[in-house]
Amino acid sequence: MNTSLLSATKDSIELRGVSKSFASQKVLERISLTIKEGEIVALLGASGGGKSTLLNLMSGLLPADSGDIVIQGVPARQFQHWQRIAYLFQEDRLLPWRTVEQNVHFGLENSALSKQERRRRVADALTLVGLSAFVHHWPHQLSGGMRSRVALARSLVVQPQILLMDEPFSRLDPQTRGSMHEELLRIQALTGMTVVLVTHDVEEAVVLADRVVILKPQPGRIHLEATLHLPRPRVATHPDVNEQIRLLRLEV
Repeated sequence: MNTSLLSATKDSIELRGVSKSFASQKVLERISLTIKEGEIVALLGASGGGKSTLLNLMSGLLPADSGDIVIQGVPARQFQHWQRIAYLFQEDRLLPWRTVEQNVHFGLENSALSKQERRRRVADALTLVGLSAFVHHWPHQLSGGMRSRVALARSLVVQPQILLMDEPFSRLDPQTRGSMHEELLRIQALTGMTVVLVTHDVEEAVVLADRVVILKPQPGRIHLEATLHLPRPRVATHPDVNEQIRLLRLEV
């Protein structure tokens, strides 16, 4: 069952008037945004809009200069369950001296889980992304799409409730990217995770998201929020999907 905006009832992440500067440069200015539990939200816009900084604030990697960040109903400064949040970066960041299985297990190495439970979670994560037959392969033996699946499995192995993604598919060819889109939607439907995706690609945002948030730069601020009432699966060539892509491109 796909947990969409329509079925979400709780706030997963809430930003209230959040601003962030580096040195004398303001990167984000008074960002207010609520992301519902189980929602897929795409942060869209040109470079310099503060999209990645916004993810870093949501993940706890950076503190806000002003405003409030609330994670699952708890102020970020008091939130203690950061293991519920996984972060998938643009680069797959696989360790070349580790096998697929060992790379996925890396996500659990600081966990208090038993060895048996860790092995089970690694096996489950690799099954979820369709790589059970490649557990003993090395990263150099994998295609770009398979490496992306391993990185996704490493994020999923902690069984996150929130998945933050910073353009993780941008380096893939169009066919592989489309396959990863399908995979992400399938896994999100199974797990009910909240997903926040940073992208420059309007088509990717429309294909994946329940809601698209467009940021304008210097400093980053919310320009537009668009809720997408399009049935899935979404194909860019479908007239309704294509029209939504066209309209959002005018706003970016």
